[in-house]
Amino acid sequence: MRIIKSGKRKRAVAKAILKEGSGKVMINKKPFEKLHLFDKLKIAEPLELAKSVLNTLTFDAEISVRGGGEKSQVEAARVALSRAIIAFTGSKELNELFVAYDRNLLVADVRRKEAYKPGDSKARKKRQSSKR
Repeated sequence: MRIIKSGKRKRAVAKAILKEGSGKVMINKKPFEKLHLFDKLKIAEPLELAKSVLNTLTFDAEISVRGGGEKSQVEAARVALSRAIIAFTGSKELNELFVAYDRNLLVADVRRKEAYKPGDSKARKKRQSSKR
């Protein structure tokens, strides 16, 4: 069985592929354990929650992420992994646990960068001018 799910954050787009295995998680062909500490903990959250409900992880995850910055890629990978775990296990209890723990595990953050305004170089703050 193979499950493919995606996740987004800002400009980053992640695609997670889950298949039968022993619980290995690879992000862009590297083990997620090699990420920075807080990034590693963010990816580990859905895995630990799944472990608490299912007792063992019976899948391997391969996540590819493109676009955006480093932190946005981690957030996108987290969303894709969470969605894939729920689709792979089909567990309603796990779905409810994810939503109760942190809704952003399943629901992508839709905020985007604000557009620049006509005749200006920024989105919000206008240039000051003095008419003397």
